[in-house]
Parts: sequence; C-alpha cells; structure tokens
Amino acid sequence: MPDHTDKQTFSDEDALEFHRSPQPGKISMAPIKPMATQRDLSLAYSPGVAVPVLAIADDVDKAYDYTSKGNLVAVISNGTAILGLGNLGHMASKPVMEGKAVLFKRFADVDSFDVEVKTTDPDEFVTVVKNIGDTWGGINLEDIKSPECFEIEAQLQDLLDIPVFHDDQHGTAIISTAGLINAAHIAGKRLEDLRVVLTGAGAAGLSSIGLMKAAGVRAENTVIIDREGVVYKGRPNVDQWKAAHATDTPLRTLEQAMVGADVVIGLSAKGAITKEMVASMAPNPIIFAMANPDPEITPEDVQSVRSDAIIATGRSDYPNQVNNVLGFPYIFRGALDVRARRVNHEMKVACAQALAALAREDVPDEVAATYRGRKLKFGRDYIIPTPFDPRLIWYIPPFVAQAAMDTGVARKPIEDMDAYRTQLRSRLDPSAALVQNISGAVRAAPNKRVVFAEGEETAVIRAAWGFKQAELGTPILLGREELIRKNAAEAGLNFDEMGIEIVNARVSEHNVEYTDWLYARLQRRGYLRRDVQRMINQDRNYFGAAMCARGQADCMVTGVTRNFNMVLKEVRRVLDVRERMIGLSILLAKGRTLFVADTSIHELPGAEDLADIAVQAAATVRRLGRNPRVAFLSYSTFGNPPGDRGEMIREAIRLLDQRGVDFEYEGEMPAELALDPEARTAYPFMRLSKDANVLVMPGIHSAAISTRLVQALGGATVIGPLLVGLERSVQIVSLGASVSEIITAATFAAYEEGAMGEEG
Repeated sequence: MPDHTDKQTFSDEDALEFHRSPQPGKISMAPIKPMATQRDLSLAYSPGVAVPVLAIADDVDKAYDYTSKGNLVAVISNGTAILGLGNLGHMASKPVMEGKAVLFKRFADVDSFDVEVKTTDPDEFVTVVKNIGDTWGGINLEDIKSPECFEIEAQLQDLLDIPVFHDDQHGTAIISTAGLINAAHIAGKRLEDLRVVLTGAGAAGLSSIGLMKAAGVRAENTVIIDREGVVYKGRPNVDQWKAAHATDTPLRTLEQAMVGADVVIGLSAKGAITKEMVASMAPNPIIFAMANPDPEITPEDVQSVRSDAIIATGRSDYPNQVNNVLGFPYIFRGALDVRARRVNHEMKVACAQALAALAREDVPDEVAATYRGRKLKFGRDYIIPTPFDPRLIWYIPPFVAQAAMDTGVARKPIEDMDAYRTQLRSRLDPSAALVQNISGAVRAAPNKRVVFAEGEETAVIRAAWGFKQAELGTPILLGREELIRKNAAEAGLNFDEMGIEIVNARVSEHNVEYTDWLYARLQRRGYLRRDVQRMINQDRNYFGAAMCARGQADCMVTGVTRNFNMVLKEVRRVLDVRERMIGLSILLAKGRTLFVADTSIHELPGAEDLADIAVQAAATVRRLGRNPRVAFLSYSTFGNPPGDRGEMIREAIRLLDQRGVDFEYEGEMPAELALDPEARTAYPFMRLSKDANVLVMPGIHSAAISTRLVQALGGATVIGPLLVGLERSVQIVSLGASVSEIITAATFAAYEEGAMGEEG
C-alpha cells in the first residue's frame, strides 16, 4: 500500500471496507421515470422510444431534450497520473473516477459515470473518446500525465462539440486564481503589478499561471521554475507548453526568483520553499504552497519568518484550502445549463472571479453553524469559500453560464437569470451536508473528551482512531491496555502514534471516587456498596457514565456489544435526565432531511408525552441548524376516522397551543399530508408553511418500523436513534455497529454536549 499523510483520518482497511460494503463501488444507476406498469415500459422502450429516436435523427440537438445528455458528464482517464501515485494503469484509476462522479452529484447535481481507457498512447486515447464523446453533455478528463494531457485536451476540444475539461489543470488554476484575486486585494496590490513566481511547471502549474495572466497578471512579471531551474527564453530542451510561459530573465534559480517577489505559487514538492526564500519576498507576500499531501513549506514555517504573509495550501487542516471541488462541479453545472460547446478562458476567469466575490460576501448562518457559530469573515484566513458553503450551487454557475453566452459558445441562452438562480437553489440535496456540518462544528468547537466504552473491540478501536485523526475530539478507550494494543496492532494501527488515552476501570485512580459517589446515589434503591464497587470495576458503561458525571469526560458512545435497553438502564442509574429524554432518528433521503421522534424511549406516549417529545425534537433540530416544522403522524386525518390515538394527538396539539411554543406544528395527519404540498391543498386551515421536517410518531412501534423499513428498502440513510435529553450526551449504537456508525454517534455526542454547554 502507498504511504499516506500523517493527517489521514482512516486506516487502509477502513478505505477498503468503505469501497467494498454494503456493495462494491460508490455509484449506481436509478431510473427517473416510473417503471411500474406495462404502459410505463411501452413508453420507456418499445414502441414508445421510437418517437424520440426519430426526432433526434432529424435534429441531433434534440438529444438534450429527450435524453439525459444535458445533465451527463463522463469522467475519463487512462490512469497515467493517479493522484500522486503515478502510472498505475487504467483500472487502478476507477475508484478515483467513481469518486469524482460522486462529487459531481453531491455538489452540483450533475449525473456522471466513469470511463477508463486502456491505452497510454495519446492518439489512441483521443480516437476512443472522440468516437464516444457525443454521448455526454461534457467530458471531465482526469489523472492523465503531463505533457500528454495538454495535447489530448486540445485535440478533443477541437474534435468534439461539447465541453472538454482537464480538471487537474484547470480546477487548481481556477481556485488559486480566485485566491490570488482576494489575496492581492487584502495585500493592497493590483494583479497587473504582482511579481509572480511558479515552482512546479506541470499541468496544474502551467494552467494556473496561464489563467492568472488571463485574469490580469502581466506575462513579463512571471517566472516559472521546473526541475532544471528557471524556464527562460532560449533555454534548450523545453517543450512547447513550458516555452509558452518562458520569460526574458537573468534569473536561474528559485532562490533568486523569490527575492522581491510578491507571490509564489507552489505546485511542486514538499520542502521546495525555504524560510530564507520567504524572508526575501516583498512586503505582504502571498504564498500558495499547494503540493499534496505536504506543502512546499508549512504555514507555521512561513509565519515564523513573515507575520505579514497571506497563505493558502492544498490541505483542509489549514485555512484557505485550494480545493478543486470549489470549481469543476459549478463550471460544468453552468456549462451544461446553457448547452455550451466548450469551456473557454472567459468561463474559467468568470468562475474564479465569482469565487473571489463570494468569499467577500457576508457568510450566512448555515456556514457559520458548521463552525459552531464562529463567524467566518473575509480576510487573511478566509480568501476562498469553504467547499460546504450552500451558496456555491446558485452563486457560481450563473457567472459561468453568462460568460458562455457572452462568448458565443452557448447553444441555449438563459433568458431569466434570477429564475435560473432560484432553480439552482432547489437542485442540491440538503441532506448531504448535515453530517458534514455537524463534523465541522465539532472540529471548530472546544475539544471534547469522548469515552468509547467498549474499547477492546476492534471496530471501536478503529472508530476512536478515525475520530482522533479527523480532529473531532479526544477519544478515551475503556479496557485492558494489553488487549487494546494487541487488537489495534492486528487492525494495522500503530498504537504508539495514535495518541489515544486508555483507561482500565479496575486500576483507575478514580475507582474509589466513582464507587463512593455512585453508592451515595443508589444506596436507597436497593444497592449495597459491594454491588456498586462491582459495577464500577467490571462494567464499562457504569464507569464511562461516571467519568462523564464527574467531569473526567464530556460524553460517551457505547452499545456495540450490548442491546439498547440494557445499556440505557445502566447509564440511567448514573446520569439524570436533563429534560425530556427521547430517541431521535435522522432520515436522509433524496432532497430531504427528516427527523423522526420518538424512536427509542416512549412506547405509547400520552398527550403530555407527545407534546414534550415535539418540544425536545424541535429544540434538537434547531441546534442542528434547521428550522423545525413538526407534524404529528397518525393513521387518521384531523379526526377521520376517529380513534383513541387520534384524540391523544389532538390533545397534544391543544397543550402546545397553551404553551405558545416557537415552532410550527400540526396534526394529526398521515405522512403524505406532512410531506406533499399538493395533498395539503384540501386542508387550507393547516398551519405548516412548508413540508414538515420533524415527524412525531404515535408510538415506538410505528417509529421503529417505518425508519427501519425505509432503510431496509434502500430508500434512505438512517442515523440513530440518537439519544437526547440526558445531563451528559451518551449515544447508544446498535449491536455490531460499523466503524462509520460509531464515529457518527461519537461526533453527535460531542456536538450535542457542546450545544448543551452553550445553552448553559
């Protein structure tokens, strides 16, 4: 296996398991038209399909109207430059290409699939793609080595009448140019006055310097450096791509070029830039050290010699990450929506300028919530938008589309740009960002100490390692150190490098303290001191919960080896209920995020219980950054047919009316009324302004059956049930939970504990 950066947040086995289970790969196809009846099949295939066939035969552009071509991109590679791993063959590139297809869908709702071409000959590659290229609305070339990638892209752009975009070149160029625009603004410098040095004259470097020139940097103010030194006019053995950027300069080394430079763009290798070079630069230097996984110079080293520097890297653990996902989804979204014939310089510059402009906008609450309310503000540490900014989908593509229209490469101009922005807002699946937003908020908040109670289990050890590596908090593994170390080694984890605390309850210095404290709590409930001593010594749920109660930890995750009810009883003997305790499941489906309550605590809740469940669920959903709209679900619709459970819900509604709560609620109603605006037209008195996103169930039976049924059918991802309402956040996963499920539960525990702390 290749070496990985020390910031990797998963083990090799985690990566293999992710790609292997529950089914291999990362993408699949789903029909977007009904296939339920004979008529459906006749329309989809024979004889109905003959009608669009004949229409397209008369006018090939009709393929955009009658097929998926207009929202379809191919991600194509021959595997000659996979990530930073080199030429590993076309099939080795397939996981990367599938990953790119997933990002297209996640960030811009662009459908795509991968094509791996079995040739390293550029002419053969061009021939293959040319002959199949009309299938798609655009082509994203990926992981093709330099300099062949330049010629391949140029030829295909000429041969095909659709956008052909090599992201390794242009993605980095667009994002770094956006960053340069803003960095220059902060430094008080004009683009045309900047002296720019590029180290790393590969595909990304040459494309970046080219786009920066298109944005306003003067060619005579640039110097590029490859492995042989400065690329100057007249230097022998320089290919045409580098020669196009050669300058008439006496400089011959990077060290010489950096003296007095305003900007250095690094796309080379770790350690290529030294502190001495940085110290020699002009005031307010702009340093983009974008080599991966390790930059040419670390921000810490830069700041040790230049406090006035503006720094960007290719890494997510530093401010100002130059991340290609900020570019390619939105370039293609805008290009596809005007049926562009190509992606030209003007469209790329427009994308860069739009990204720069977005970073200067006030950051909305949705983004601030990701950072636990810390307001991101345009400045030295925020010159590029974050990848999970929800505005990207509707802010960037209109600029790209407008540039395509202005330069005459658009087949279908957009007449109403405001309507287009509105349409873009509705494209993105809002559920996809929820877990990421929670993770971002946890990462940005004060560090939480999270107890992983079943610390000897291999899955728990791997989850704790991933949690720590993702910088989500400090994990504490409960168990015998010798066994934990043994299981960690068998999982391929170097425990000495993990930096994870191990606590053995039997020999802990807090053992007596916890025993005395818990005995005082339970002595009038039939427990002898020796009973409590045994509980603390031998049961990690009691010990872990006591750690939280006594302040040696903040929150806990457990349940891998024991069923939910047993764990809950144990935890409840140690921790009090802070407010109404409920189980809340999160259902992530296409286009929706639904919160379902109560899914684990109240078997048959009464009216008071239902009202409290609604209040607690709404408060939790609000802490997660959503505006709660509560629907009380039932088999009946506002009293029809009548029944005792329906009357119970109606009483809960009356109780909420009396309390004057600050969220929308309505009931009783079936699910289709809560989720379908068309169905609600028959009930004009309903108080829901939009579809409900919090569903209060009449009992555990209906809550558990509905969420598990949806999950079993593959219609959604279900997280939880999450336990809400204890004085300390404890999350109980299902028996045999996966590593990912344990990490998600631990992350939510840390998030909920932080949110409760903020509320006081």
